[in-house]
Amino acid sequence: MELAHDNAFVGRIPVRNLWLLMLYASDLFGLQRELGEVSFEEEPDELPDLVARILVDIVDRRIRRQLNRGYQTRRENLTRVRGRIDMLKTERHSLLQRGLVACEFEEMTIDTPRNRFVLHALQTIGVLVKNQDLAHECRVLANSLKLMGVSGIAPTRKVIDGERFGRHDAADRLMVAAAKLAVDLAMPTESLGSHQMVLPDREGHWVRKLFEKAVGGFYAVVLPSEWRVKPGRKLSWQVEDPSPGILSVLPNMVTDIVLDHTPSGQRLVIDTKFNDIFTNGRFGNTSLRSKYIYQMYGYLMSQTGRGKPKWDSANGLLLHPAVGAMVDEWVTIQGHTIRFATVDLTASAAVVRTQLLRVIEPAGSALLLW
Repeated sequence: MELAHDNAFVGRIPVRNLWLLMLYASDLFGLQRELGEVSFEEEPDELPDLVARILVDIVDRRIRRQLNRGYQTRRENLTRVRGRIDMLKTERHSLLQRGLVACEFEEMTIDTPRNRFVLHALQTIGVLVKNQDLAHECRVLANSLKLMGVSGIAPTRKVIDGERFGRHDAADRLMVAAAKLAVDLAMPTESLGSHQMVLPDREGHWVRKLFEKAVGGFYAVVLPSEWRVKPGRKLSWQVEDPSPGILSVLPNMVTDIVLDHTPSGQRLVIDTKFNDIFTNGRFGNTSLRSKYIYQMYGYLMSQTGRGKPKWDSANGLLLHPAVGAMVDEWVTIQGHTIRFATVDLTASAAVVRTQLLRVIEPAGSALLLW
């Protein structure tokens, strides 16, 4: 059975490789040790079916062991006091004359944002999978949740991303992680009317952020324990004699990813860019993008000489998707090596993995730190 996403592209990127980026960026990729023998990366084309299988199995187990419930705020006019009395509403509507009182109270319910999102994920991934038996299982479980009292009103992603898990509901963490990835996998295919679509600004921004998060997520999971992966690190300027208002308007410096290799003391600052690594120069020549070099130079030099050895010897990596040809160049400027490299997002998952590991090796060296 050929689905609309088979052999489809978003921009220049095959949908299957967008799925791979989503996997690397997902919470589920970081929790895969809890799933046992699962090979996410081997067949990106089958990723929706694999994620659906995981989601179905987890939800089925959770239902058998009883889904977690949560508190929901309710407001009702009651004949006896429950919770907090809404005095204003009671007085305004003359409820006491009718033997009623306006109450606001907390009630245990299975219709939580978490369970509603899982229902939404089952409905979403069920349309995407190739295996029709699996699609049927998704529909059956979705209907089971509805019969249990879970409504079909899906919460926003902001709400579900704000969910916090404690010891009593730790079992939900894996279920919600699988549900998030299931919903994400449908995003590139929702508007595919043909096999090729361009990237408007909104979707271009989304893919840029996805690329950044995927690279950080990949290194956080794949690199050995002697590595430390720090996404979104804020750096401070070495300011002297500031004017009264400068600190409120001075832009922050925030790196995409910082990798620290503990045994060697190596620090690598990575900035991901989702465009061609080259641009046309003023005189028609091809050159690297100067503003990105200035940005990386600012990251490195602003932290040098502050008594932190890792920053004094830190190196930088500007990582782009390949456009036309692979690039791997580097230069040392004032003691800091800056590398300019690409990763081929049209290649197989195995090749993408190898390239992501290769670009964090010391430039021009055969030494493997991973």
